Amino acid sequence: MKNNKKYIVIISSILVVIIGYFIADNLLYDGIQPIAIQEDGFQGNYYAKNDTQSQPTVILIGGGQWGDYWAEQIAKKGYTSLSLPYTQRDGLPILAEEVHLEYFEKALNWLSTQPEVDADNIIVMGASRNAELALVLATVFPDDIYGVVAYAPSSVSWSNTVLPYSADEVKPSWIYNEVAIPYVSMEKIQGNTTDTIETLPYWKNGLAKTTEVDNAIIKVEKINGPILLFSGLDDKVWPAATMANMLAERIKATDFNYDFQNIQYENAGHLISTHPDINSDIKTGKMNVNGKTYTFAFGGTTEGDTKAKKDAQNKLFEFLEKLK
Repeated sequence: MKNNKKYIVIISSILVVIIGYFIADNLLYDGIQPIAIQEDGFQGNYYAKNDTQSQPTVILIGGGQWGDYWAEQIAKKGYTSLSLPYTQRDGLPILAEEVHLEYFEKALNWLSTQPEVDADNIIVMGASRNAELALVLATVFPDDIYGVVAYAPSSVSWSNTVLPYSADEVKPSWIYNEVAIPYVSMEKIQGNTTDTIETLPYWKNGLAKTTEVDNAIIKVEKINGPILLFSGLDDKVWPAATMANMLAERIKATDFNYDFQNIQYENAGHLISTHPDINSDIKTGKMNVNGKTYTFAFGGTTEGDTKAKKDAQNKLFEFLEKLK
């Protein structure tokens, strides 16, 4: 009997500790717990405050840590957000090749039925190739997407053979209704005898394919809402500022009825979409080309990137505020 009482006391103590932990965790945690969605043909993390109703919503194209970070920050401001991966997870494609845009259409349809979402104020946000995809999606679904935020954007759709995965066979990156989104066909990037590799010439050679570029240009004038572009003038990964200017020229040549901002930063590189409150001295990355690992530059200075990230964050929330 004494042993039973002893066990009861021990179990009760453990329960008190566990319950206390969860109470403290809920009281101290000031973030927003995501709801994991894996239904209706897509998967992602959904963020919204408990009292949010019919608010502008941002889809973070690509998901992952980047998407989850921004989705939480956006939801903290009272908006709704969905961190949406489309590769590199169970049930999703390995590479960004022949990605069926119906996947994103399913996410849009699901969002439009959620009480926290204003279905007439869904926008997409992405960085680098995910910015390319965000812009493409907004042209394909103008009745469902009402704006774009693109960090280090592309002006064209690229083939699947481009960085970072460099597939062997040239295919379209994006497909809708079994029809390929027109793209610039690219050979895989080639290595060299050094330990470093420059990626800017690779992309500039692609942009020199005038006929293909004209065919693959993203028709931003079809987007049914405001557009916000951010790029670093010292981007060493790809010519983001040049491509942003190509989109700006297209907008100027049309009767675009919405706000268009093409914001560019001195001394800023490719990583201006990352956490604005973290100053990182990491200015290079690694890539494997034909079995050999190379170092490549992101561009930008620590001060330049930090300034750009903080300013871009402010302008992002100003952009969202105008949607209300």
